Amino acid sequence: MSKIETVNPATAEKIADYQTMSDAEAIEAVEACHAAFLDWREKSHSDRGEVLKAIAKELRARTDELSELMTREMGKLLSNGKDEIELCAQIFEYTAEHGPGQLKDETRDLGDGNKGLVTYQPIGVVYSIQPWNFPIYQPVRVLAAALMAGNGCVLKHAEICTGSALRLRELCIDAGLPKDIFRVLIIDHDTSDKVIEHHKVRGVTMTGSDAAGSHIGATASKALKKTVLELGSNDAFLVLEDADVELAVKLSVQGRLYNNGQTCVNAKRFIVTDNVYEQFVDAYVAAMSKIKVGAPDDDDTELGPLSSQDQLETVMEQVEESVKKGAKILCGGKKLDRDGAYYPATVLGDVTPGMPAYDDEIFGPVASVIRAKDDEDAMRIANDSRYGLGGGIFSKNTERATEMAKKYFDTGMVRINSFGAAHPNMPFGGVKDSGYGREHGGFGVREFVNIKGIWLD
Repeated sequence: MSKIETVNPATAEKIADYQTMSDAEAIEAVEACHAAFLDWREKSHSDRGEVLKAIAKELRARTDELSELMTREMGKLLSNGKDEIELCAQIFEYTAEHGPGQLKDETRDLGDGNKGLVTYQPIGVVYSIQPWNFPIYQPVRVLAAALMAGNGCVLKHAEICTGSALRLRELCIDAGLPKDIFRVLIIDHDTSDKVIEHHKVRGVTMTGSDAAGSHIGATASKALKKTVLELGSNDAFLVLEDADVELAVKLSVQGRLYNNGQTCVNAKRFIVTDNVYEQFVDAYVAAMSKIKVGAPDDDDTELGPLSSQDQLETVMEQVEESVKKGAKILCGGKKLDRDGAYYPATVLGDVTPGMPAYDDEIFGPVASVIRAKDDEDAMRIANDSRYGLGGGIFSKNTERATEMAKKYFDTGMVRINSFGAAHPNMPFGGVKDSGYGREHGGFGVREFVNIKGIWLD
């Protein structure tokens, strides 16, 4: 067995060591979760909801502690961490309030006086594989839905936020959740594949890169396991000919730098029409050039470090490769001369197909600006991507923008004159290489259930 070491990306200081589990220990945890599920599934929706509400209360009581832990493990700004905990509490509360109705039995008229019953029943253990960028939110959005549906959940979190995973489980137990219905697995990729294949695991959900999602989806499909995959993206935000440029600039800075630029639905490609191109680019570069980089626990910091030295090197390589292929650095673009995994707010111009800045996801504070001839061309460029998670449209004609979003934007989510990450009452997920399945908004609680039809005599 090996050890996992967590490191503070802002200081390069070691935080903690964790012993990885053996295959046998991991399977034992899965089987314990299944045994707990046999009891948990007998609880009513309302009883499960009471536990979820207690977890929400416990999260809020631990906001400062959890925010500080996330900041130490992956460099998140403290203010962002507090927002994350509040969102998690809201997800548990939303699920507790609306889950019973979303899972309620339905009676259907079959004609000739016959009736049918549709019931949503739990399936067992759901295996959750999650990334580091939202150390509490990522597991919570799976956990809340799984618990409400009556399932158990085992979590493999990203190594760099192992402490956050373990602390989340502890506070859930403190709130009254049975200790084995939610287990944390500290395992390597080979053991993870064995967990996927284990017969007591009935569903697999994963957030991460499209490459990792392809492997996990293939492994699960061989074992005939349902999956929900929320994968990467290079979300396009369109600045149309009639856009409010001042608003577009303000929200485009926020959209690119939120969570230190490490969010799957960050605004990444900015597709700007000729009519407003120069005005937008001048103002946007000026705003990004003024962003204050600093320690994530300083109140006046606007951009903290990337999550690790490896992540910093990946971003640097993607920028360098894009520049070699013709992209122009409009601001930033060079590693900062300071300790820690810091990279400045960066804007790249002259971005074209074949560059990482156009084709791939840059998971850091790097914006790609692409010129479009007109609104129609902007939409064409937006959809010229293997990804399809989110996107945005800036336009004063919100009715037309909404129609464009509905009919032509080939993504799972679209923002009109706004930016945000997630909301408990709206579906979250994508299409194409950004994955499939939906979380939040009532859709998540039905992803891992047995939709059972019963014919009534």
